[in-house]
Amino acid sequence: MSTSRPPARPLVVSTDERLLDDLLRLLATAGAEVELATGGPALRRAHRQAPLVLIGADALRSGALRALPRRPGVVVVADGDLPAADWAAAVEIGAERVAVLPADESWLLARCTAAVRDPVERGRLVVVGGSCGGAGASTVAAAVALVAAPGVTLVDVDPWGAGLDLLLGAEGADGLRWPDLAGLRGRVAGDALLAALPEVGGVSVLAAARSSPHPVPAEALEAVVDAACAIGCPVVVDVPRGAGEAALAVAAGADLAVLVVPARLRSATAARLLVEADDSVWAGARLVTRPVPGGLSREEVADLVGRPVLAELAHDRSAVPRAERGEPPLVTARSPFGVVARRVLAALPSRGGQP
Repeated sequence: MSTSRPPARPLVVSTDERLLDDLLRLLATAGAEVELATGGPALRRAHRQAPLVLIGADALRSGALRALPRRPGVVVVADGDLPAADWAAAVEIGAERVAVLPADESWLLARCTAAVRDPVERGRLVVVGGSCGGAGASTVAAAVALVAAPGVTLVDVDPWGAGLDLLLGAEGADGLRWPDLAGLRGRVAGDALLAALPEVGGVSVLAAARSSPHPVPAEALEAVVDAACAIGCPVVVDVPRGAGEAALAVAAGADLAVLVVPARLRSATAARLLVEADDSVWAGARLVTRPVPGGLSREEVADLVGRPVLAELAHDRSAVPRAERGEPPLVTARSPFGVVARRVLAALPSRGGQP
């Protein structure tokens, strides 16, 4: 899984037209392409990826902005003195400075230029889910991580799934699980985090616990994914059916979403409901179908769901016995899971944005 991607663009969050004109002029002088966002998945994604975030004073009290995790490289920009309430909001979001134009124009230009010259090269993010229980999404996610290894992180966000480390045969490996990391917030050192996780076959796995399960906190999940991606580590997230807002927020910023669909009418219909839901993270998903005797063809699944089929997962007779023995899925070049995992990785957008 390559970690190369288009150079990250500074993010500007503002609807003040006069301030936007000033910021766009400054960023153009710095040689930067700009991303504008004020809410929704676009804001969450850009806030994670941008080398620099410029927030207009008019946006400081935005609920969408204040709900995002703290991160470095945030500058508040104003065209006059800020009232006390706005100063408090700037501190709350972790701004490194409040730049007042035009007095701080030279400093802001230098800051933008430095950010463009040192772009963040992030690891890719793949999310995998199933249209129904037992679809095999967790095994597909594990297979993708194993093929992408070494240097990949597999994240399990199902607190009641008994832990993906079981699927990899790493349940006895030393390292932290979700209960140990539930309190994470904001910026986390990626190298230190990955060194603390169980590792098997070149995959660092963050799994649920098998006792006292608790939902994964949104801020902790975002911190973990961001920490791994920030150091160029690819991340595969297993998103369970009925995932909470935390998992869906992370999935919204994925480079590729994969939905595993058994080739049955009910499973394909359930997949269509997921794809067509308002603001669905699966709206642009690619499908992996699992043939069943007497079931739908891959073409029929694609037509019913309204999304293209990326790969068809052939029956793997070794999958169940391997799982029961605590062995990871077989991912050789000709094995069913190996073939699907390689097609998933090959479908990641290139630097130009196309598979």
